[in-house]
Amino acid sequence: MTRAIKVRHVLAVLVTTLVLAPPSARADAAPALGPFALAPTPTWTGTWEGAASGTVPALPGATIRNVVHTSVGGSAARIRISNRLGTKPLQLGAVTVALQEPGAPSSPKAVAGSMRTATFGGAGTVTIPAGQDLVTDPVYLPIPADANLLVSVHTPTDSGPATYHRSAIQANFVAPAGDRTTEESGTAYTVSIGNWYYVTGVDVLGTSAAGSVVALGDSITDGTGSSFSANHRWPDRLADRLKDLPSNRRLGVLNAGISGNRLLLEGNGPSALDRLDADALSRTGVRVVILMEGINDIKGTPEQTDPDAIEDAYRSLVNRAHSRGIRVIGATLTPYGGHSAYTQARETVRQEVNTVVRTGGLFDAVVDFDAVVRDPADRSRILPAYDPGDHLHFNDAGMKAMADSIDLATLAP
Repeated sequence: MTRAIKVRHVLAVLVTTLVLAPPSARADAAPALGPFALAPTPTWTGTWEGAASGTVPALPGATIRNVVHTSVGGSAARIRISNRLGTKPLQLGAVTVALQEPGAPSSPKAVAGSMRTATFGGAGTVTIPAGQDLVTDPVYLPIPADANLLVSVHTPTDSGPATYHRSAIQANFVAPAGDRTTEESGTAYTVSIGNWYYVTGVDVLGTSAAGSVVALGDSITDGTGSSFSANHRWPDRLADRLKDLPSNRRLGVLNAGISGNRLLLEGNGPSALDRLDADALSRTGVRVVILMEGINDIKGTPEQTDPDAIEDAYRSLVNRAHSRGIRVIGATLTPYGGHSAYTQARETVRQEVNTVVRTGGLFDAVVDFDAVVRDPADRSRILPAYDPGDHLHFNDAGMKAMADSIDLATLAP
């Protein structure tokens, strides 16, 4: 075969493959490589996450309007609906996606004309088996970065315990009766709640971001202490910094924090060891994980008195991430002197764990949150300017200080 014929043959194969492939397959495909490379195909990137933290009684016949905040934007979205912690098949009557009215973070009102119906394999209704997640088909709607989306879910029947994220620190809404998923005005949403129901992730298509970073942690990462409906958690503040980077270094930010979560034991949500794959490694476009877990093991019941056990868990998490080509940044555990759970013995364990994080060589990089937020006059306490009053969590200023201390070069080198 001559060189000219070979060239024509290769091009014909490439064109035929792209034409026959369904749009969803082309969107997920890696860019073509080699001497006959075509323009890069759009890729999916994670823009938001709310990790499943437990279950609550279902709201049969109701519509839940979840308000979620994007970190990066794109030309379309796909939504992860979870029945991972449920015990019965979850029947979905309808799911929609819209943009929330700008400047109204505590309103269920949608931007006029932005409402889109999500489908599952082309169908508007679907049943998700217990223990599983399902991702919608692409929903074609321009998705801005740093914006609120309304993801409305109608559950027509009682499908058993609802998988949810308990501490959203965000106003979400319930229309008590009927399918109100397509209602733009939001007037039927007469009940306000502080939880996310069923929705645990959003990806965007065609963003200029180079991938995503997952913040895996407990209530400090979840945002306890920050302002309600303001998106001032430290991962949100990190996303604010990242959006100013060149596109080849910009990353979506996924918040996998769960209030009360532990590294070693199940409690509020599965342990970090058990949920690593579902909440971090399997998420879309993940390049790096920031790990801040362990304080609830030290101060909880039963308490973990052996820092070696925490070190072993860190090593396991890092090895599992590395096997997937994902880097891990270790974060030191922050002070909690003055909190009701504080004891000197527990403080000694915290300090020993932080020494391992800083000098143990376990992580690809380290962010020293402890050094940033502690009071120089008493290293067991956080600075009063960062303390919302419980001596454990952080107010908006403390959250920003934490995010500002992260070296962005360690995220997207």
